[in-house]
Amino acid sequence: MTLLAFFAIVAALYFAREVLIPLTLAVLLSILLAPLVGLLRRLRLGRVPAVLLAVVVAVGLICAIGGLIGTQIAELVDNVPAYAQTIESKAGTVRTFALDQFGRMASRLGYDTAAPKKGAKPAAPVASLLPQLPAKSGPQPMPVEVHQPDPSPMELAERYLSPILSPLGTVAIILVVAIFVLLQQDDLRDRLIRLFGSSDLRRTTVALDDGGRRLSRYFLTQLGINTAFGCVIGVGLLLIGVPSPLLWGVMAGLLRFVPYVGSIIAAMFPMALAAAVDPGWSMVLWAGGLFIVVEAMVGQMIEPLLYGHSTGLSPISVVVAAIFWSWLWGPIGLILSTPLTLCLVVLGRHVEQLEFLDVMLGDRPALTPVESFYHRMLAGDQDEARDHAEHLLKELSLIAYYDDVALPGLELAAVDAQRGALTTEQLDRIKETIKELVEDLSGHLDRKQPAGKDSSVAGPSKDEPVLQNIAPPGTLDPARSGMVGAWRGPTPVLCVAGRGPLDEAAASMLCQLLSKHGIGARIAPYEAATRGNINLLETNDVAIVCVSYLDISGKHAHLRYLLQRLRQRMPATPFVVGLWPSEDPSAPDRTIRAELGADFYTRTLREAVDICLGIARDSASETDLRLAAPVLEEQATP
Repeated sequence: MTLLAFFAIVAALYFAREVLIPLTLAVLLSILLAPLVGLLRRLRLGRVPAVLLAVVVAVGLICAIGGLIGTQIAELVDNVPAYAQTIESKAGTVRTFALDQFGRMASRLGYDTAAPKKGAKPAAPVASLLPQLPAKSGPQPMPVEVHQPDPSPMELAERYLSPILSPLGTVAIILVVAIFVLLQQDDLRDRLIRLFGSSDLRRTTVALDDGGRRLSRYFLTQLGINTAFGCVIGVGLLLIGVPSPLLWGVMAGLLRFVPYVGSIIAAMFPMALAAAVDPGWSMVLWAGGLFIVVEAMVGQMIEPLLYGHSTGLSPISVVVAAIFWSWLWGPIGLILSTPLTLCLVVLGRHVEQLEFLDVMLGDRPALTPVESFYHRMLAGDQDEARDHAEHLLKELSLIAYYDDVALPGLELAAVDAQRGALTTEQLDRIKETIKELVEDLSGHLDRKQPAGKDSSVAGPSKDEPVLQNIAPPGTLDPARSGMVGAWRGPTPVLCVAGRGPLDEAAASMLCQLLSKHGIGARIAPYEAATRGNINLLETNDVAIVCVSYLDISGKHAHLRYLLQRLRQRMPATPFVVGLWPSEDPSAPDRTIRAELGADFYTRTLREAVDICLGIARDSASETDLRLAAPVLEEQATP
């Protein structure tokens, strides 16, 4: 059914192109004119006068451009005979060069291409070798001439007016439809909201308004850039001396709407004309260099500065869309391919029923950061995992990456492991890859990165996960904080892993974050805290114990027994339990503490680091008070 629907849509687009092309151009024109209409409305002009004035301005610009193109083409056609001699001379030069190179190549291959020697008998012509047929005798046939009757006035009108009336009719349809779209803009938006998002009016309204503004801003910016591109090309060709520079400037601005190859096609015509005008090749080289330099500056500097580095379309979708629309609608489809595809992507990002369009054509990753993380862990691709992490760490702090990406990714792996979807080999590969990733990120500073903004023209998806770029906790310096006892040791925090296969990976992340914030920590695997090994666990210089547990089942029996064994071994040490993540984030801490017997309970690595820093600072404050007590008593004695 999906394939049938697709082929039906393609067939409708093809056979109804005579109607759909004007409608599409009208909608795009209305999007371009919408900001101008809004500006006129803010100047206290009514809706109807504002729309009509905007359309009159657009028609005036189109007529001016059309008249300029017609004048330049007529002037160029009149001068074509003057270029014939130069063209023939250069064609002869190129032909002589090609034949000379071909003769040299043939000589190297052993073929004799030299002229026949003097006195050699010329070869007989082919015609003399053919048998001669006797001439026919008899009367010759009478020549017959066919004369068409003189055309009637209706036929003359149809012959000469039809090529003119057809484009005029198309332009009239475009203008009329554009006027009604601009007049009924609010009503059309309400109908789209009723059609696609009546269940959430606020969200759908905001999405459609944002998408419309982004499209309008992009089209206007692209129009302005291409206009400036054409002006610079026209002035440059005028200075170089290429005839009809205004024509080539207008063509360059129009053809630049064609993705990737538009500038190349636009450069071919003035370069060919330069070759016909200039006896040498310098004008051709100057014209080609002009296009290369201006296109490089516009594409690499001006466009990213004005509307970001992304239009919201993937490169392959731009190429495929250009091929598809040019096949359906010809040259006009090639020019409209990028705007049409961009409109489809905007709809896919804001309309749930059309989300597949964003997945197929957009430049957003098909997987969320968490899914991409788990995919790389599952594949055991350490290089891809590190590259993915470094890409996200450009906008996230290390602790935010671990909390929002790594821990949810470990949860996905733990869920698959619990339901038996992972083999032992896959689980070992995941653990080894995570271990290497944490080691690779040991040199990365945990600091807040500059907030990035969405520069894509298509805008963010309505369901796109937002990663919080939160500033990391502060850093503790034990040498300056006046701490004593276990806090003076190299590893005052003991991170104990739970029973799960991936709990040790989460504990290693917490251990690394604590060390980056001035608190030494070490990891104890679950086997070190079992009933048979708990008495062998090294507990000297331990100021706090952090237990890491990937909670996916909601049953805390193993965790409760683990805490009991640790409490018996270290009765005076505070315990911090981290459930990554909790199955019930709204559960009060007192209920969890009553069940597990922990002093502190956290759901994120950031909370765990904050708790450890807070306990360390509290111990330092108590030490300072004890040291200051004798001095205060002495000052209080009269």
